[in-house]
Amino acid sequence: MPYKEKEIEKLYYTIGEVSEMLGLNASQIRYWETEFGELRPKKDRKGNRLFTKEDIETIRLIHHLVKEKGFTIEGAKAKLKGGTDDAMKKMKLIESLKKLRGFLEELKGQL
Repeated sequence: MPYKEKEIEKLYYTIGEVSEMLGLNASQIRYWETEFGELRPKKDRKGNRLFTKEDIETIRLIHHLVKEKGFTIEGAKAKLKGGTDDAMKKMKLIESLKKLRGFLEELKGQL
């Protein structure tokens, strides 16, 4: 059986990588860190923030609630305190539907 090379995924991402990945300002991520107790990245010896995939998903959810759904910071905090599973499922469903719509529009343009 041939050896399959597994894609190596990082355990931690810097705030610069996260901001580029999500299209957000690093200052906005730092602000949300102060506001949301669920968002607590590790820090290295220099004090640089190190975000896990779970942290990134939390940031995506906060962004979804505040920027796309129009929640206030307090409203988003309340929603997260009530549990993230339902909100996370809805956010992922909306993202999937947006991707599908983009694909269908691209397909329509090719016809």
